[in-house]
Amino acid sequence: MIQTFNPDFKLDIREKLERQEFMKLMGFEVTKIEVGRVEGELLLEQRHKQHKGFTHGGVIATLADIVAGFAAVSLVPKDHHVVTAEIKVSYFHPGVGDKLLAKGYVIKQGRKLNFCEAEVYVMKGEEQPLLIAKATTTMATITPEDIARKLES
Repeated sequence: MIQTFNPDFKLDIREKLERQEFMKLMGFEVTKIEVGRVEGELLLEQRHKQHKGFTHGGVIATLADIVAGFAAVSLVPKDHHVVTAEIKVSYFHPGVGDKLLAKGYVIKQGRKLNFCEAEVYVMKGEEQPLLIAKATTTMATITPEDIARKLES
């Protein structure tokens, strides 16, 4: 069973989002925060695309990383941090459309590692969302003790 160790996780994630300059530059907005689950969307602009109007793979991978990471953040104590230890993204479609939807969720919670998945969908007009990529990630928990040890070395 997935559980949070921070009853204020929604507020803490919102505060962290305010400091996410890269997300702001991309135009990504988190739309849903729940225990072990985060969702968001990105209105596609020319800067997100490559040839033929395909969404750049780096944009898709970044969205998957963001939502999976914040899903893991929702579970850890307030003074802990989460970093991506590993991410693997599989691309299914080129992502031509108006908006991307990203959904990240924790599938297995651990003390030091959280195993997550993310799905990225493209929307075009009123059509149903199309799954364009899926990612599996391992998110490592960094404790205050880990930081202190690193600063000492």
